[in-house]
Amino acid sequence: MTVSPTTYQQLDAWIDAHFDEQVQFLQQLIQVPTDTPPGNNAPHAERAAELLGAMGLPAEKHQVPAALVQAAGLQSVTNLVVRRRYGDGPTVALNAHGDVVPPGEGWTHDPYGGEIEAGKIYGRAAAVSKCDFATYAFAVRALESLGLPLQGAVELLFTYDEEFGGEVGPAWLLAEKITRPDLLIAAGFSYQVITAHNGCLQMEVTVHGKMAHAAIPDSGIDALQGAVTILNALYAQNTLYRQVRSQVEGINHPYLNVGRIEGGTNTNVVPGRVTFKLDRRMIPEENPSQVEATLREVIARAAAQTPGITVEIKRILLANALKPLPGNKPLVEALQKHASAVFGEAIPALGTPLYTDVRIFCEAGIPGVIYGAGPRTVLESHAKRADERLDLADLRRATQVVARSLLDLLQPPSPR
Repeated sequence: MTVSPTTYQQLDAWIDAHFDEQVQFLQQLIQVPTDTPPGNNAPHAERAAELLGAMGLPAEKHQVPAALVQAAGLQSVTNLVVRRRYGDGPTVALNAHGDVVPPGEGWTHDPYGGEIEAGKIYGRAAAVSKCDFATYAFAVRALESLGLPLQGAVELLFTYDEEFGGEVGPAWLLAEKITRPDLLIAAGFSYQVITAHNGCLQMEVTVHGKMAHAAIPDSGIDALQGAVTILNALYAQNTLYRQVRSQVEGINHPYLNVGRIEGGTNTNVVPGRVTFKLDRRMIPEENPSQVEATLREVIARAAAQTPGITVEIKRILLANALKPLPGNKPLVEALQKHASAVFGEAIPALGTPLYTDVRIFCEAGIPGVIYGAGPRTVLESHAKRADERLDLADLRRATQVVARSLLDLLQPPSPR
């Protein structure tokens, strides 16, 4: 059934009229910390459920068993599911995550203040991705304000372990058969519809030597010296990775980063142990098993250059790349159509070097794309940096795009 332009305008007008309320909702979500680690995220779910319920969107609270949460490296996780059934037809799920990396240093705004300045809202998760709790919830409210007959259902899935791989978030919801949507839209940025993304391999490498007094260093084995040799070998791989190009628009080449290192006991002690954690981004064309095997080989060869050290390697995370499923076409077409109209420019469908929870749904055979409130790039959003921010105009427009797209996806078929 064809939707009239006037109906889309009614959706836009409802969102405009309730935008102050939407911004206040986002501020209240930002004001409850969800630093991961340590990952004590159940209190945020409780607050979000309270706020959603007050808007007429009651949420099911699905508490993940403590043993599973702790095994994933977190403290508490309660995932939220809001179900809105309108009739027979497809279920479209909207998934955003509430967990965030700790704020770190250098902020000029309170990372948990939700402060607004010059049309932007500041705070950890303002752009990734508590903003899309607001985008998706208010898109559904706008849709329902029309009172039109719809076919199908919408589910809001608000989860809390994207930073640690999604195993006790989306993966757990799917494994427990709490959700099984037909289509999925997940948190992202407004200026692209993302249909593919990189994979990610994270590993913890521990180099063991032998502690000794710094005055008699030859009585020990310097674990740090061994670690430096390994790190140099790993960083050298980045030169090789630049020669490997992806065919997916928006994705360039693989990359390796060492994000954390610790070890030693004191300045005057030869370090007996050094541990570092690495992040290897994999383009969609790469084989994750081969990538891991190659890294282990590089580490072993480098370790052999420092006699006496031993090395332990532990895989922390293996997130497969997102590869488009054929069934994502209705999502891509609806979002591109309405984003282009609302933003007044062509909105591309392409890949991103990030990795997200969407891969978990696609691995389960559920077509999904990434789309939500945010700027053109991760860099502009300051995600995972100081002063993370979101342009409120992007929040408003992304909400309009999602509401319009849901209306299209849930339309009854035209009579023949």
